[in-house]
Order: sequence, then C-alpha cells, then structure tokens
Amino acid sequence: MPYWKLHYHLVWATKNREPVIDDTAEQIIRRSIASTSRSLKMTLHAVGMVADHVHVAVSIPPSVAVSEAVGRLKGASPHALHNSPEPLSDFGSQAEYGALSISGRGLDELIEYVVNQPARHAANGLHAALERIDERET
Repeated sequence: MPYWKLHYHLVWATKNREPVIDDTAEQIIRRSIASTSRSLKMTLHAVGMVADHVHVAVSIPPSVAVSEAVGRLKGASPHALHNSPEPLSDFGSQAEYGALSISGRGLDELIEYVVNQPARHAANGLHAALERIDERET
C-alpha cells in the first residue's frame, strides 16, 4: 500500500440553500457520510452541519478522485434521507461544492472548525475560504 497524507475540507449546500437540515436529518446525513467514507476507504475526521450546509474533514486515498468522493458523499445523503422512516423527499444538494486541501499541521484546526459549525455560525466566527462552495462567493 502506498504512503499518503491527503487531507481535505469539503463543503456543500442544500438545494437553494434551504434550511432543511434538522436534528433528525443531521443524524441520517452523518451516518450516510460515515458509511460512504468507509466504503471508499477514506478516513473521516469530522462532520459539521448547520441548517443549510455540510462540512466534512476527510483524508481521501490517491485511488479516489476528490470529485468522486464529493459526488458519492453528496449523493448518499439524499438517498438515505429519502429512504428514512420519515422521508424528506424534497432534500437535495446544490451542484457546486468547495474542496480545499489541508496540510497535516492544519488538520487539527480544521477538525475543530468543522465540529463547531453551529457555534461558529452563531458567533459569526467563520473563515470565508472554508465556507465557499462557488467561485462567485466572496
């Protein structure tokens, strides 16, 4: 097996930035992301959410393209929500996403950022670059 250290911060928003991620949806999305990460042999470090978007800190092996990892993570969440005991049939994600590579030294700070999403949003303590999902955003 090759040696690799490829850490990423991934972020994507709900369709139309609708605030549809409640506590129930969050738990289903977390399980979906964990399951998909295992199936792709990725190391999941942290997942954080607010009502309209998802953050993931993950290490992606070189055998998986970043775009494939994001597509699978994003696609598995709506599928899980649509098939849950209380389906959310209108749940979906925007096509765009943000993906930033992170150094090994920055991984702990990223994990803290992702885990504390609700508190950071409430205090407006956000890092603009870590919230972007689109080239047009500033």
